Amino acid sequence: MKACVLRSYGSRVNLTDVATPVPAADEVLVRVHATSVNPYDWHFLLGEPRVARLMPGMGLRAPKIGILGCDMAGRVVSTGENVTEFRPGDDVFALLEQGGYAEYVSVPERLLARMPGNMAYEQAAAVPMAAATALLGLRDVGRIASGQRVLVNGASGGVGTFAVQLTRALGASVDAVCRGANAELVRSLGADDVLDYAKEDFTRTSRRYDVLLDVAGSRSVLACRRVLAQRGTLVLVGGPAGRWLQPAGHVLGSLALAPLVSQRIALADIASCPAKKQLLTALAGFMEEGKVTPVISRTYAFDDVAEAVRHQVQGHVAGKVVVTI
Repeated sequence: MKACVLRSYGSRVNLTDVATPVPAADEVLVRVHATSVNPYDWHFLLGEPRVARLMPGMGLRAPKIGILGCDMAGRVVSTGENVTEFRPGDDVFALLEQGGYAEYVSVPERLLARMPGNMAYEQAAAVPMAAATALLGLRDVGRIASGQRVLVNGASGGVGTFAVQLTRALGASVDAVCRGANAELVRSLGADDVLDYAKEDFTRTSRRYDVLLDVAGSRSVLACRRVLAQRGTLVLVGGPAGRWLQPAGHVLGSLALAPLVSQRIALADIASCPAKKQLLTALAGFMEEGKVTPVISRTYAFDDVAEAVRHQVQGHVAGKVVVTI
């Protein structure tokens, strides 16, 4: 099969012929039909921020990850002997540690969820990392409730476009911060008011929010506190990319202030979340009800996966970049 094998940090994204995986007893072999590009993927590709190479999952001198890609949508080919939930022919999607940029992948049953019945593979592949991060941040970490006010900073990207829709689906009202060029898109997803960050500092408005989901990480905690209610919650998702420390520095510095302020500061860490399958199942429900729809800015063929990654790395992508396989 063909796959994007990562052999060294900063290497080119090339398709390589490798052996098709054989599922273990508790795994499912899936023919991948679509994947998508996330900052998570190109952080691994570049090995940046370099401070992250000290973490167990990265590798100091060479990447520990073998095949890039954390998002996957496809069809079950075969199952291990201990698998009970899935059968060949089932359409599934998953948030993986690695392996999505390949024609086949073996997925632990505990990570696999059934695709929304009203979604194509390309749409389902846009969901796992971005939408699960948004749902984790809003529902589980932010604990938003019906009638509350939510602000999404970085509302036009992958996580942000899902976050705006999920806020409405969870019964709260939502304002958004994004590029002016994407304001109409974000408004069409359900935002009541959209602020252009190039023209207005959202931390200087008179509004107060119960939850601020900070995807962009463009402002300090002290600035963000100005628009939070007295007992509001700042949910950290990411921050501006950097070669050595960012966005890790922004996140860790923000969390260090948590004990010193009245508002709650917490991190939506989807990578370490043990409930990925449950999040995807909940998201499938929202999509089947028509409450959430993936926003896809561009679709690439598998042979053009390198260009898809380059497009994502350049930034300012509205919604998701998808690769069909």
